[in-house]
Amino acid sequence: MSPDMIQDAINAFTTLFVIIDPVGTAPIFLALTAGMATRDRRRVAIRGIAVGASILTLFALAGDAVLAFVGISMPAFRVAGGILLFLTAIDMLFEKRTERREKRAEDTEADNDPSVFPLALPLIAGPGSITTIILLMDEHSGDIAGQGMVMGVMFSVLLLAFILLLLSGPLERLLRRTGVMVVSRVLGMLLAALAVQFVFDGLAEIGALPT
Repeated sequence: MSPDMIQDAINAFTTLFVIIDPVGTAPIFLALTAGMATRDRRRVAIRGIAVGASILTLFALAGDAVLAFVGISMPAFRVAGGILLFLTAIDMLFEKRTERREKRAEDTEADNDPSVFPLALPLIAGPGSITTIILLMDEHSGDIAGQGMVMGVMFSVLLLAFILLLLSGPLERLLRRTGVMVVSRVLGMLLAALAVQFVFDGLAEIGALPT
């Protein structure tokens, strides 16, 4: 693997890890599965990750076709996606995202199977992660090796998310709420910078900024 490909893989992993936010999702998963047996909790995690992976794979492979069908150019989507991710980063920095996730968990406590909603949708395969995977795949348009790398990175992030879901109890006790808040804010700062880069790339594609 070339140095450029390694750097692209690191950037893709960082972006997907930040937007999917397995560390922030783990405590929410713990709340959603409160009172469940270990076997049932594992089943929910497997189903949630599987459904989320299916949705992200669909948009990774057919995202360009969907955009073309509705008449949206890739530079426009890149700018819009960057703005969306920047707003997500702001939410992470000011704890709004965690508050909404906790509220969603409270609203679905009576649901016996939260694996599809809200775990797979929208906690794992939400608007931010769908936007991100389309943008990352487009960066390697026409490059099978590059797109394969993005898919591999996506599945590695989802595997890590699955592991963290299974370790949600010990992880929450280890980090406590303060630790989760610190991690969320650090990831939010990284995501803000990545989002601005997406906007710059989109503007550069239409000639609004020098390349």
